[in-house]
Amino acid sequence: MKSLIATLAAGAASIAMIGPAAAKIPAPEPDKDPGAVHSYILLDRTGSMSNIWDEALNSVNAYAASVGEADEGETEGSDIETDVTLAIFDYQDGMQFDVLRKQVKAEDWNNVSNDEANPRGMTPLFDAIGRMVSLAEADKPKKAVIVIMTDGLENSSRELTKEGARAALERAEAKGWEVVFLGAEFARFDDAEAVGVSASKRMAVGQGSMQDSMSALAKKSRAYGKGEESEIIFNEEDRAIADEEGVKQRKGQ
Repeated sequence: MKSLIATLAAGAASIAMIGPAAAKIPAPEPDKDPGAVHSYILLDRTGSMSNIWDEALNSVNAYAASVGEADEGETEGSDIETDVTLAIFDYQDGMQFDVLRKQVKAEDWNNVSNDEANPRGMTPLFDAIGRMVSLAEADKPKKAVIVIMTDGLENSSRELTKEGARAALERAEAKGWEVVFLGAEFARFDDAEAVGVSASKRMAVGQGSMQDSMSALAKKSRAYGKGEESEIIFNEEDRAIADEEGVKQRKGQ
């Protein structure tokens, strides 16, 4: 009898020892989230953009190509979810806000050309900002980059004041989205400052430099989407690529 009891006790002890050991076996780690970035490009197509319109469109195409381009060690099209929305705006017989591309996957992007739109009209910048933010809010992306490119100052908004546009961008920033402001051969940032875009997130981009600057911005957007960078800021190298000082000298600013 004592022998049986001893045998049972030894078995129980063995089971007790196995249990904790088994509990310590780590579960396999889930695959790392590759991230996602959804880009919303708001492009001024007012009459003053005529001299740089083709280059502005090509810079948008360069952005789409670069944001979808895999870095070393990545697999293109599967490492990060990317899509691009492009809207153009002007004021001619009322506010004109035309979405030329809507949530197009970077790998499916068809280059936009001047056959689709031509410069015209005036600059309802505040209204356009409000509409672009509303468009992004309807899509509900986790991470978004809103790129505003203009060559002029607000002069014809009817829907929003600067306070309304600022409130729209504050809603975007509260969601963790990034907002950047590019002056296309333009270096006056009164409106950008008025709607709350900080100096580190606005930059003048010179004619002849737009494609390189937008490609560089796309890489920053990609890094933000992947969680490699917490925000997008323009550094000295970015400003040199953009020829910001050249723009300021040409525009006397």
